Amino acid sequence: MKVVFSHGKESGPWGFKIKRLAKIARQRGCDVDSIDYTDLMDPDLRVERLLTELEKEVDDFILVGSSMGGYVALVASEIVTPKAVFLMAPALYISGFKKQQHNSKSSHIGIVHAWSDDVIPAENSIKYAQQADCTLHLVSGDHALNGVIKTVENLFDQFLATVLQE
Repeated sequence: MKVVFSHGKESGPWGFKIKRLAKIARQRGCDVDSIDYTDLMDPDLRVERLLTELEKEVDDFILVGSSMGGYVALVASEIVTPKAVFLMAPALYISGFKKQQHNSKSSHIGIVHAWSDDVIPAENSIKYAQQADCTLHLVSGDHALNGVIKTVENLFDQFLATVLQE
């Protein structure tokens, strides 16, 4: 199983959260990749890049995205069929983004969002989670989720354990 990370708008492919979660994925026996989108500010061009990378995949994969990367992972999951999708403070229902409605092909979606996120309102994840009937964890903290990284790591580890059992 491969875990493919998509970073946020202003971070990079091997930022703080991705490094921490990639370590957990490797401990669970997964291969890991993180796509570099630093040259692209347009979220829909990032989706195209992710889809191009996924064309090479022959095995099952899990998409993980943070902020704009959450949007990228979710939109890609409407075209390809990931084993699962894990989103952190996903940039959903953002004015100017092409997709405003989401219908993932994955039946296993988990979201972590912070109550005090001042970049992407937690209400956006609540709205999507309700529509998709997926798991949503609302945690104390801000958009970066760095202050609650241990909680995010635990949630990701549990998520992976469940997905890898199936």
